[in-house]
Amino acid sequence: MNTVTEGRELGKILKRQRIAADMTLAQLSSRAGVSPSHLGRVERGQRFPSAHILHRIAGPLGFAEDELFALAGYLSRRSGSVADRDHNYAGSRLDPYVANVLGQETPEVQRTVVGVLTILKNIARSLRD
Repeated sequence: MNTVTEGRELGKILKRQRIAADMTLAQLSSRAGVSPSHLGRVERGQRFPSAHILHRIAGPLGFAEDELFALAGYLSRRSGSVADRDHNYAGSRLDPYVANVLGQETPEVQRTVVGVLTILKNIARSLRD
């Protein structure tokens, strides 16, 4: 997958999460301290967000920073991610069926699944609160 496609997919995930959090671009901009025009370009896949931008938007969007960095491809097993350093990491408790099914998919599909799961977890969390 090339950077343009990766940027579009990440942008779609970010936009879905912003909408699920019932936030406008202007509200996210205000909370994250990033211009709404830049955020809009990221959501449309015209710009790939830097680690700095991801750090600023993670909290307001309800993402754990490491989740968002993994979705963006900044963290991976090859780059010494948490999973490589911490043997108690939740990935070691992954259901074998889930691991098998996801293991047959491309990294892009795996990241999309993680993005959708994150959105669903955030919706469930907001319904509990």
